[in-house]
Amino acid sequence: MVKRKVVVTNASGLHARPASTFVKEAKKYKCSLTIKTKGKEKDGKSIMGILSCAICQNTEIELVCDGEDEEAAADALAELIESGFGE
Repeated sequence: MVKRKVVVTNASGLHARPASTFVKEAKKYKCSLTIKTKGKEKDGKSIMGILSCAICQNTEIELVCDGEDEEAAADALAELIESGFGE
């Protein structure tokens, strides 16, 4: 199990477009992915789960990846979030 804490930097947070980009990237990996934030735990491969967290700018989230490619998934997803999704 790999855990990464990252801060959402883009101005609009994880609204529909970046959440969709995040889920697309997450589904490339076989490991399970959980997002923890604001006392909630959601499936990181579910766009509805991510949107239900209402993650806005400067929110810290924890990515929890568990499975055979967990390290690669955690690295790629943390980098995507830290890059601001190109916004």
